Formats: sequence, C-alpha cells, structure tokens
Amino acid sequence: MDYLFTILLQNRKMLYAILRKTPRETLCTIPEGFRNHIYWNIAHVVVTQQLITYGLSNLPLQVDADLVAKYRKGTLPQTDPVSEQEIEQLQESLFSTLEQTQRDYQDGRFKEYKSYTTSANVTLSSVEDALAFNVYHEGLHLGVILGLQKALNS
Repeated sequence: MDYLFTILLQNRKMLYAILRKTPRETLCTIPEGFRNHIYWNIAHVVVTQQLITYGLSNLPLQVDADLVAKYRKGTLPQTDPVSEQEIEQLQESLFSTLEQTQRDYQDGRFKEYKSYTTSANVTLSSVEDALAFNVYHEGLHLGVILGLQKALNS
C-alpha cells in the first residue's frame, strides 16, 4: 500500500504545482468543448478520495461538507468566482488529506467498508480497492487538466 500512497503523492505534487502556477482566472475558465475547469477537477479529486475512503468506511471526512457539495461526482462548476483563500485551502488539502489517510490506514482505522460500484463500472469492496481505484481516478483527472491547459493556451 505504501507504493499507492507514493504514486498519489506524486500526482498531488503535480496538481499543487498547477494550482500555484496558474492564474486564478485561468483556473476557473471552461474552454469550448469542456464541461468544467482546472480548479473543479483538482477539488473533485480531493473530494472523491475522501468519499470513497472515509465516506464508504463510515468515518468522518477530512474536508468540509460545502466542498463535497460543490465538487462531488455529478456537480458542475459554480458560477461564483473562486477566492484566493479557497485556492490556498485546496492547496493545503491536497497534502493534508493524503497524509491523514495514510496515517489512518497504517493505524487500522478503516475497519468497515460499504461496497460501491463506480461510474467506471469498478466495484470497490475494501479501502484497499478504493485507494487503488483512486490512483486511476486522479490520473484520469490529471489528464483532463492537461487537456484543459492545452485548450486554454492555444
């Protein structure tokens, strides 16, 4: 499992760099042909990781309910602009949520798990399944973000 956390950390470092380097207006711009923006994708991966690990294990999430409501599966970007404070909080959450998940996993806090079939038709039956799927999910959204960057820079 340590290897999965290492992969996730590398992905989160890339997402963090994108958040740091990209102007706020660009983070929240939806280019033609896309349904969401860079910021939405980054917030979505944080929320999804929380829901499929903590949520399905009946443990408290490490992020605010408001963030979950705005960025869970099936949501679309809000029309309200994202503040600098929200961007900073997301930057912090990229690492704090992953670090806490790793500690909680090592401490054996994930004792129960409610089976869930994802929209990719992958059934998660344990927190280990969820963490493995999360690697795929975050990589998928990193690919979308790279596509968004390319569309915004052309």
